Amino acid sequence: MPSFKGQYEHSVDAKGRVAFPAKLRKSLSPSAQERFTMVRGQEPCLYLYPEDEWAKVEEKLSRINNFTKKGRVAKRNFLRYAEDVSLDKQNRIALPNDLTSYAKIDGKAVFLGMGDYIEVWDPSILEKIDESLDDEAYEEIFEQVMGDEPEDDGA
Repeated sequence: MPSFKGQYEHSVDAKGRVAFPAKLRKSLSPSAQERFTMVRGQEPCLYLYPEDEWAKVEEKLSRINNFTKKGRVAKRNFLRYAEDVSLDKQNRIALPNDLTSYAKIDGKAVFLGMGDYIEVWDPSILEKIDESLDDEAYEEIFEQVMGDEPEDDGA
């Protein structure tokens, strides 16, 4: 399993290509074969899944009930913007126009390692989001998602 971590900023050229960070490339599993699926993020960013991790996402998506409205809406709005991309010989990735428009990526892109996938942000948008989260709020969120659950003493 890959372990993408760190933050890397690179320029986007006039054709929408951006250098894929070398440290993230080293974390790619051989089975990904430098191929990815890129989708809209839940915030104004892009999610970049290596091919082997995308297979796990598709497995989860296949379990969604298509006979419920929530199931159809979730799948439709996640998959409709999915694009397969791969690294070129210069280890660049071409960012699809509709996805860069959604994420407002213009001129520079920040890659954030998120464990099993990568987020791609416009630096100024990421900076605004970072500024809106003070240290106390971050600590509270981190404690909620990472803190140990209290043990049930049976009382």
